[in-house]
Amino acid sequence: MDRVLLLDTNVASAPIHQFLVAAGFEVHVVGRNPQDFLAKAVSNYVELDYSDVDAAEALIDRLGARFLVPGCNDLSYETCAQISARRGFPGIDPVEAVHTLGNKRAFRRYAEARGLPAPREVAEADAVAGRPIIVKPVDAYSGRGVTALKSPTSEEIAAAVARARSFSKGGACLIEEFVEGQLHSHTAFLGEDGILADFIVEEHGSINPFAVDTSCVIPDFDAEQLRAVRAAIEQIARDLKLTSGLIHTQFISDGARFWIVEITRRCPGDLYSRLISLSTGFNYAENYVRPFLGQPFDGRTGEPAAIMRHTIALRQAQTFGALRFHRPVQIESLVPLALAGDRVSESPFGRIGILFARCETGAELDALMAATVAGELYTVDG
Repeated sequence: MDRVLLLDTNVASAPIHQFLVAAGFEVHVVGRNPQDFLAKAVSNYVELDYSDVDAAEALIDRLGARFLVPGCNDLSYETCAQISARRGFPGIDPVEAVHTLGNKRAFRRYAEARGLPAPREVAEADAVAGRPIIVKPVDAYSGRGVTALKSPTSEEIAAAVARARSFSKGGACLIEEFVEGQLHSHTAFLGEDGILADFIVEEHGSINPFAVDTSCVIPDFDAEQLRAVRAAIEQIARDLKLTSGLIHTQFISDGARFWIVEITRRCPGDLYSRLISLSTGFNYAENYVRPFLGQPFDGRTGEPAAIMRHTIALRQAQTFGALRFHRPVQIESLVPLALAGDRVSESPFGRIGILFARCETGAELDALMAATVAGELYTVDG
């Protein structure tokens, strides 16, 4: 039985682990938090900070692991890339490509040089009072340390820069032009000849505008803009010589134009894989893993369904007591991430659970999405 090392213990990687076990592999999960879902739920858990690349590589030798699979966070993919550069594991990009995609400043500069649609970087000296900008850490995630300023003062710009730097591992921030529109994600599976399967998801931050908490698949997204998105992604794949596998992109669209704001090769978090699988019948987690095993994709899909994914979070920290729903909802599944009595931090630092709700029609899904984004679906009692 071949051994696989999965670098992530978060609940978002549970579908990845489930597929690997069902496929007959001996799976060892690695992470530094023994309270994470997979750390508690599986027997082959190794408590290790995998940001220590040498320690992770030594673990590969100790276990005799044949395959290496990144989980649902940037650090896991970065560590896998560094190890693969030495050992040549399948399905993992070169370190240089990972840096270009994962570092916000590096990607903005690459996009500008290649004429790709993305918000343009603003030099700190050009960030002047009254100019709309967004300030963000170059290497943080989930909206941490991000500030949008539509008509800022000099003092607000300085405070936003200091805040962004405080959330960056290297103390670096990116200032970019402010663009407005609807946030979407384009999640696609790359083969040697381009995109083999892809999906568009509409995304909202109902609690924190920079942390997605409510989303659904859009089966009838504008065909012309989808072609343009695909063309941009395939250009990136050619430029950076990306391996076959998942490429996940967030973009803002105003209907006529779009701007790429984030792009990554790792599996998205908060059980995004389950949203796609429930909505389309496409085995998302399985197809994410297959390139890391040297296997071809399985492109089969099933019956489409109207599904909403919602991460239950808080505007302000409080003790979690219960959820009180204000309208009927058909719960497909509810994954609890907090217990009654837990003190839960505000978004994006804490979460109560991940809700999947099923609707009978697209119109019903639209109404449920609108109610959820408006904060009308439920109340969190303390």
